[in-house]
Amino acid sequence: MASVKAGELNLVEASEVLGLGYRQTRRVWQRYDTNGDAGLVHRLRGQPGQRCKAPELRAKILARYEERYPDFGPTLAAEYLAKEKLVVDHETLRRWLQAEGKRTIRRRRQRHRQWRERKPCFGMMVQMDGSHHDWFEGRRAKCVLMVMVDDATNRVWAQFFAEETTHASYDVLEGWIRKQGLPQSLYVDRDSIYRCEGLGSIAEQIAGKAPQTQFGRAMKQLGVELILANSPQAKGRVERMNGVLQDRLVKALRLAGISDMESANEFLAKTYLPEHNRRFEVEPASPADVHGRVPRGLNEVLSWEAERVVQRDWTVQHEGKRYQLDQRHEALSLAGRKVIVRQLRDGTVQIERKGQKLKWREVAGRPARVAAETKTKTPLERQAGTKTARRENKPAATHPWRKPMVGSVRGVLARQRAERLVVGDVGKTNNNPGDIFA
Repeated sequence: MASVKAGELNLVEASEVLGLGYRQTRRVWQRYDTNGDAGLVHRLRGQPGQRCKAPELRAKILARYEERYPDFGPTLAAEYLAKEKLVVDHETLRRWLQAEGKRTIRRRRQRHRQWRERKPCFGMMVQMDGSHHDWFEGRRAKCVLMVMVDDATNRVWAQFFAEETTHASYDVLEGWIRKQGLPQSLYVDRDSIYRCEGLGSIAEQIAGKAPQTQFGRAMKQLGVELILANSPQAKGRVERMNGVLQDRLVKALRLAGISDMESANEFLAKTYLPEHNRRFEVEPASPADVHGRVPRGLNEVLSWEAERVVQRDWTVQHEGKRYQLDQRHEALSLAGRKVIVRQLRDGTVQIERKGQKLKWREVAGRPARVAAETKTKTPLERQAGTKTARRENKPAATHPWRKPMVGSVRGVLARQRAERLVVGDVGKTNNNPGDIFA
């Protein structure tokens, strides 16, 4: 425009330089000729945008956020505000909170990781982990949430437990199997529940078999491949899901007024997880579902098994108890043979030999040994729990054993020793050794 004003360019040439049409260039030139450089500034600068939220709505949303969702992130808060008919984009809410100084930007250091592609099919690999957190924000004691995430679809199943144990792992896995089917592989961390730290038995070492935990034994019987992760980042999908649940589920439990595990598990199964899966589940690369059918005897596989030898009296000892096998199994010649003692999660005990369940009854164990100090007590003293006084075994001064024995070697030596003692020199004896046997 300055070149046009100086006569160096005409409007046709200026329109080619600016990439504008001739008529638009004329309008620009007229604004510049009238107002100078200020005429080139866009006339909507400083004016509120057409999509701008009303100041009253902004103040209402920020007040509601401060009242009910002060620790919510912008994305989660926007979802809950939408349920209250206060619709705002999460990025808009983020900018508002930053402008009010209620939210800051955190920058984290990045480490290089090798990306792994998702499994193509639903059920090909499921990641499982226990998330320890104050899920009820002090309304009850801390507990653990056992989380399972399908690698292909992000579908989630979870349950609350008091501690992360083999029993808890069995229960949450059974919930997944009953609902979805048997997965092909299970990706877990290197906790002692899933990996045996010690050496195996001598028989296992001779056979070249690695020792297994009860959970590992159960997965082998089910045909599920157990994969142990070398780092938390290796099973990052379930680790990130733990973070999502620690943010979203904690707040959902607070708003629902839930303070016990039983109600929380019911809330998870019926309300939270269905909505969560609809929100975050993704389409797998392949539509095939490769889950296996629910196996028979699943409750018996997800148990604790131990190998025991049948004694000559046809009894089996396990966990301090004694089981008498029934006479109807006499044809099996079980004495000296190995059987499997299985304890189910409800406490039921089963004894099995080569797939055949045996009949048994519990008998009283061997009587406990009496402690040495209680053997000298009378029945009344043992019943009252009192201690007997220690008996003095020192003979009296007039005891016959204290008198010299006449005619014996002991009596002769005693008399000679007494004769050698000198009055006033007690403790000294004659140094002539021949006098002793004189």
